[in-house]
Amino acid sequence: MAAGSMLLGVGARAAAPDVTLEIAPYTLEASPKHRFRTVAYNGKVPGPLLRMRQGQEQTIEVRNLSADPEVVHWHGMFLPSEIDGAMEEGTPMIAPGATARYTLRPDPPGFRWFHTHTFAGKNLGKAQYGGQHGFLMIEARENLGNYDHEVFLGLHDWGGHFASSDDGSMNPAYDVSTINGKMLGYGEPVRVRQGERVLLHVLNSSATDVHWIALAGHSFHVIALDGNLVPQPQTVPMLRLAPAERVSVVVEMNSPGVWVLGEVRKHIQAAGMGIVIEYAGATGKPVRTQPNDLVWDYRHFAASGEPNHHADEAVRIDLAFDSKFQGHGNEELWRINGKSYPNTDEPVLKAGQRYRLVLRNLSADDHPMHLHRHTFEVRMLDGSSEMYGLRKDVVLVPAKGKAEVEFVADNPGRTLFHCHQQDHMDRGFMMVFRYE
Repeated sequence: MAAGSMLLGVGARAAAPDVTLEIAPYTLEASPKHRFRTVAYNGKVPGPLLRMRQGQEQTIEVRNLSADPEVVHWHGMFLPSEIDGAMEEGTPMIAPGATARYTLRPDPPGFRWFHTHTFAGKNLGKAQYGGQHGFLMIEARENLGNYDHEVFLGLHDWGGHFASSDDGSMNPAYDVSTINGKMLGYGEPVRVRQGERVLLHVLNSSATDVHWIALAGHSFHVIALDGNLVPQPQTVPMLRLAPAERVSVVVEMNSPGVWVLGEVRKHIQAAGMGIVIEYAGATGKPVRTQPNDLVWDYRHFAASGEPNHHADEAVRIDLAFDSKFQGHGNEELWRINGKSYPNTDEPVLKAGQRYRLVLRNLSADDHPMHLHRHTFEVRMLDGSSEMYGLRKDVVLVPAKGKAEVEFVADNPGRTLFHCHQQDHMDRGFMMVFRYE
């Protein structure tokens, strides 16, 4: 299990760190006509790609040059609560002008990411609405297969306002959607050659929105979800990524031309979410094709028909999600078992015990649910037959639907569980598990 420690200070100095992150104001130019004042890591969006080796100790220095207290969450890693990067778990905030230094042993291997974990309220320029997100690859001991090169792609939404929905709740409506911080046509294309096998790592860092992605003229061979190899790799025409989800795919470059990889829904295409895939020697206007149906199912990637070795040992925890309407024009409160954070229950976990979370979504919204500091196994969706081997750290629980996941309580400490939509977190959609 990973170990870690942290030192906080103002201008703290010691031996040179392995990684330095500077949190500072930044102006993103998504296109010449679309600029956003935000906060970013090391003056870029997404932030720097960090590569680490499993179990090899790393020292990370974070300097907060912004005007607000900040924290960095290392999403998908098995870290102690005090450095995981969530105030609710006990990670100290980094004051403006201060420096934090973390020592950690990266685990588990695979495609992770790092991002801010703060409150935004109605400010669509703060917290996860802004530019504080980056890719993290913990070098895997498992073989991801043969490929010629890999590409990291980050999906994000920017600007806009809060709009009232039909049920009276307030939800973000964005102006611009980007891949790697650029609208379609304004970033560098991904340049490929015929016959190459390209490994794409796709992250949805959007604060609230699910995205559907296709690549004209090509299919995706899905090999990993949330950085974890899937039991049943599958070739699919499109990808669905809820906020905070990652998908790793191999694409056979066997259709020369100039193509668009991007959103399949027209209103988000209009907001700019796309990137050009350009074959060597190809010219012409980028081509986009429109799929007929939105099709994605976690069950396609799981193993099935295996004995359930954990049926008798998993302790069941029932969690129901709903919202409390507070009047037109007001933000609703989100609740777990009828309570909003910080007044939610704190279930007590016993180290070494397996738990089954039964997630019932009583609301009309989908919810991407994230468990910190652990990986869970998706076991059932809406009354389906049992699934096996599909390991994730985010699961999208559909509106009026149910999901069941299992995990082993093998990383003692306060452990945050929450909807990964920024507006839902801000309105109380969180709870903390604690170990006995």
